[in-house]
Amino acid sequence: MPIGSGRFTYETEEGWAKIPEGHEFPDASGVTVDSDGNVYILNRGPHPVIVLDKNGNFLRSFGEGEFDKRAHGIHAGPENYIYTINDNQHCVKKYTREGKLVMVIGKQGEPAEKWTGHPFNRPTNVAVSPNTGDIYITDGYGNSRVHRYSAEGKHIISWGAPGCDPGEFQIPHNVVVDQDENVYVNDRENYRVQVFDCDGNLKAIWQNIYRPQALCIDREGIVYVGEQLMQRDLFDYPKVGHRLNIYNKKGERLARIGDPDLGDGPNQFIAPHGLGADSQGNLYVGEVSFTVYGRRFDPPRIFRCFRKLRRV
Repeated sequence: MPIGSGRFTYETEEGWAKIPEGHEFPDASGVTVDSDGNVYILNRGPHPVIVLDKNGNFLRSFGEGEFDKRAHGIHAGPENYIYTINDNQHCVKKYTREGKLVMVIGKQGEPAEKWTGHPFNRPTNVAVSPNTGDIYITDGYGNSRVHRYSAEGKHIISWGAPGCDPGEFQIPHNVVVDQDENVYVNDRENYRVQVFDCDGNLKAIWQNIYRPQALCIDREGIVYVGEQLMQRDLFDYPKVGHRLNIYNKKGERLARIGDPDLGDGPNQFIAPHGLGADSQGNLYVGEVSFTVYGRRFDPPRIFRCFRKLRRV
């Protein structure tokens, strides 16, 4: 069943991900793709980072014992290091593709005082500049800041403050950086994406995006934004949340895909939280379907939380 329209038409490739027995998970909070097309799924199961090749075959897992139910964000940098965030650990971890920990930014388990702007208090996601290797971190749940670090982990600059005025944030939830050093930030509770230069100067605001959570950018500079519901009394509200938005770098919406109604059918979404794109324009969608939706059932139910959308 196709989803989308025009050049942004996709099909859910059922059965693509070959997850071994014992590696299943109820939530996929993050997805990223390295330069070889390998897909990394950050999940809230017993094997926190699951790595699949471009054909969906299982390669390995890593991070066992290092993450919990707040595993939150993952990003493959330009040199194929893998950066992760477990928000209640208050730090960013950098791994090799094989899962060897090589750097930690921040002090694990030692949060900065809430709302001070000092790194970190429950950070949400991370992105690396394709040009400089600088690291951008959204410090979202206990701060309203974006922090920029050098590739070596040295703090350079921070910007943002709590609020809804331009340049302020209510839960900066995700971040990507393009080839021109534009920094795109999902400002979730302000229902917008804000675009900055690398020094934090505001360049643009994209409005009318319902609680933007998932975010990625492809090699063509196309920006993908996933919307998500949280309010239980809105789960049956059509055309609100549970969709993907596709933009060019000017902020022009090129497509919005997903059924108006929430669900885990081939053309439906529940809770997009992580997005990845490969060199062929295929999308990989991670959802926190259990946390947002499935756990509210009696008894709790497991819904689809990861899929490949093949561009057709």
